[in-house]
Formats: sequence, C-alpha cells, structure tokens
Amino acid sequence: MRISIAGAGAWGTALGTLSAQDAPVTIWAREPEVVEEINARSLNTTYLAGISLAPSLRATAKLEVLAGADAVLLTCPAQTMRAVLMELAPAIKPGTILVNCAKGIERGSDALLTDIIAETVPQATPAVLSGPSFAEEVARYLPTAITLAIKDQAVGAKLAQRLQRPSFRPYLSDDLIGAQIGGAVKNVLAIACGIVEGRGLGHSAQAALITRGFAEMLRFAVSRGARAETLNGLSGLGDLVLTCQSAQSRNFALGLALGRGGRAENILKEKKTVAEGAYTASALVDLAQRQGVDMPISRAVDAVLKSRIDIDAAIDGLMTRPLTQE
Repeated sequence: MRISIAGAGAWGTALGTLSAQDAPVTIWAREPEVVEEINARSLNTTYLAGISLAPSLRATAKLEVLAGADAVLLTCPAQTMRAVLMELAPAIKPGTILVNCAKGIERGSDALLTDIIAETVPQATPAVLSGPSFAEEVARYLPTAITLAIKDQAVGAKLAQRLQRPSFRPYLSDDLIGAQIGGAVKNVLAIACGIVEGRGLGHSAQAALITRGFAEMLRFAVSRGARAETLNGLSGLGDLVLTCQSAQSRNFALGLALGRGGRAENILKEKKTVAEGAYTASALVDLAQRQGVDMPISRAVDAVLKSRIDIDAAIDGLMTRPLTQE
C-alpha cells in the first residue's frame, strides 16, 4: 500500500519517516526550505530537529503529487484541512483512503474533520489515526500504540499492516466519531492542565481536572453518536493522560504559559507550531451548547483564551459550582 503525507510538520514528518522504512513515501510541505532540507539532507530542523529521517522519505511542494498513493495521511492543522482538501480533491481517485491525523474541530462550521473529507472529497474513503503519540518519540522509534478508525475493517487491516512497525502498533476501530472527539477535546483539557501546573495548584487539582475533564469528553462524545468504549481507549483516555501531563504537548505548554501570567494572543503569535486546542475550544463549546451537554471546564478554557475571564475567576467558578453526584 503506497503512502503519502500531506503536511511536513512534526507529526507528518514522524509518520513519514516511520512509513518510509521499507518503501518510498512522499511528503508535502508548504515551505521550500523544508522540502529542500528533507531531500538534500534527510532532516527537518524546522519542525523535528535532531532526527535523521529515512532516505526514502522524499518531499514535494506540489500537493497533487500525493494523489497517486493508496492512502494519504492528512497531518496539516485542523483549521487548514478544508483548504488542503479542496486543492487536493480534483486529483484524488475513487477509493483513496484519506486519513485524518489532526486533532480538532473546524471553527465556523463546527465540523469534524472527516465530515470535511466527505464534503470536499466524496470519492475518498475517510479514516482517523489518533492516540497518545508525541512526534519526536514516534520518530525515535519509542513504543507507541494508536487507534486507526475506518468503517471498512478489511481495508483498515491492510492499512494497519502497512503502518505497523516494531515500535508502532495501530488498533483498529470503526468509530470515527469517537476517535476524533477524543483527540479534539483532550487538546482543550490539556490547556486547562497546563494552567493548573503554571499556577502551581498541585497534583490533586490536576488529577481532579483530568477525571472531570474526561467525564465532559465522554458525555459530549456519546451525545454525538460515539461509543463509550472508544473514549475509554487510546484515542480518548490514553491521549488525554499523555497530553495533560507533559510540556512536550503544545497545548499543555500553552496552558503553562497562561498559568504563569501570559496572554493567549501573545503566546500564540510567538509559536511556529500549532496548539490545536486554542482554536478548537470555541467550536467545542458551541457544539456542546447546541447538544445540551454541560462542559464547564471547556467553557472556562474558552473564556480564558478569549480574555473574557481571568484564571483565578475561572478556577473559583469551577470550584463553587453547585454540588452534584459524581
């Protein structure tokens, strides 16, 4: 199965070098300097410094070149996914597997990313790759397990076999909604956990936030038609635990800076990489409200990001909510 990658950020580059161990893989990058460095030196110091890439990973600046593959891994940021797909769509042959590897909800439309795939490239087969995975660790061949969600399990088994490595183990699912919601919501909750760390509120507060945040994630996912067991797995609880406890997470790092007194707009301007949770939060809160799902932690994060409330007031608001049963 021929693989190509749309997006040469850290995650795309990690998946690219992993997949190129036994067969050529083409990766698309917007930046000419990234294309040149991958092809000339098998490095991507812009997004994944210190990692030697597989020589058979080749970069291109022409997005349509990816369309000849059997599966295209979409690793571009969630908020640019629609634009990339619209450009790619005319070249995609029927049955091509388009694998959403981003973790977010589109602002404005509040659409899940596989909904965007179905809308823009209806001839393709959508799939989701999501779970607890830091790009650098994957690229260093450290043990990683992840969820691969696709409706056609026979096709999914072939793709899982292609992606599997001694250090990288995909688990199959057919719950695309659950796999996406877990990845999107955990980014928002990771910002909250970073704030807790930045404010020095302690491990007890962090444990409570992860637990109650997971309850929010589960309520919302089930309301959207996901299965609870998906959220209890790698793409839900597993990803939440990883992202909420390490500054390697862009979203946790954003929250950490907020907790130490930074302003969201200033922090985001300084970063070259994308903290998806900062852009997903408003879409998530809007969707939850329409679904009638209570998500107080996510609402508080969105309000802090928009500077509608300061952090101390947000914490006080969460701690003084009416008492309920767990």
